[in-house]
Amino acid sequence: MLSVVPPSPKKMKSKPPAQQGIKKQSEIWSAWEIQAQATLLEAMKRRNVGYKELSALLERMGIHETPDRLNRKVNRRKFSAAFHMACLKALEK
Repeated sequence: MLSVVPPSPKKMKSKPPAQQGIKKQSEIWSAWEIQAQATLLEAMKRRNVGYKELSALLERMGIHETPDRLNRKVNRRKFSAAFHMACLKALEK
């Protein structure tokens, strides 16, 4: 009778089936950050508004952001949902 011995974990080269195709959390969040940036830039482009104009629109809402700071926030894709919503609301006016 032949006995089948599974390979030791050291000899296995591929990941276990349960881990195949799983993305890291950082990859998932990065995809959402890219999407948030794209929607904001698209809204700015559609209304032909630059960072200077967006800064003025946000100022009317009581939000004080310089054009340079807006540029850095958007390009780094590190901003809150509240910031994103406020920018979209400002661009509606």
